[in-house]
Amino acid sequence: MNSPTPSVVHTRVRHVRREPVDHRFEYASLSWLIDVDEIPTLPLGLRWTAKFRPADHFPQCVRPGETLRGRLDRYLDDAGIGRPDGRVVALLSPRTAGYVFNPLSVFWCHDAAGALSYVVAEVHNTYGERHCYVVRTDAAGRAHIGKSFYVSPFNDVAGQYRLVLPEPDSAGEVRLAIVLERTGNAPFTATVTGTAHRATVAEVIRAQVRAPLSPLLVAARIRFHGIRLWARGLRIQPRPDQTARPDREEDLLR
Repeated sequence: MNSPTPSVVHTRVRHVRREPVDHRFEYASLSWLIDVDEIPTLPLGLRWTAKFRPADHFPQCVRPGETLRGRLDRYLDDAGIGRPDGRVVALLSPRTAGYVFNPLSVFWCHDAAGALSYVVAEVHNTYGERHCYVVRTDAAGRAHIGKSFYVSPFNDVAGQYRLVLPEPDSAGEVRLAIVLERTGNAPFTATVTGTAHRATVAEVIRAQVRAPLSPLLVAARIRFHGIRLWARGLRIQPRPDQTARPDREEDLLR
């Protein structure tokens, strides 16, 4: 991981739904690239633009004073996966104006020698639920894992994900993809692309000018397109209970 932290990442998010109807949209958004052990705190006048709250990540009850690294470690303990003993770099969205919505957060977990051990992809749905997929990626950042979390109301939990989650390169380029696969088809694909810029005061201000109130707009866009899909006749799939314990190591690491 050669990209500097903390950095602001100007992203383009694209959703492509091919079945049972063709529906595509794309929008600009903002993420941050941070070291989970060095959470940034912005100057007082800019704190409303980006606040990093540990309780916004990982599906456990909050413990007073718990850090983001502590919540990650506790999740991995519950899943029977060894904690990373090196640096953890995360791509995520902070709270803006008190609101947060993180459709996808990615944690690149390294060993003490600096090598990548595994990747944690945390998915949030619009029902306030969270789920983590923990994978060992190949040299190109690719992995496969079975789908086990209800995200879109128009997709059940059948199928598997083809994940492309390479670490940002030395130029700060971010190129991520999640592809839902079913019986040889790929009915849904989401991609996130962008470039990281060192989080100076000027860059934080510039980011709000380019994509103001990003979490609020992202959540609104997703709901708007959901209404459009429903109006086109897509049936809502039953939502399963998501309160089960974390998946075990043998179900996660592939």
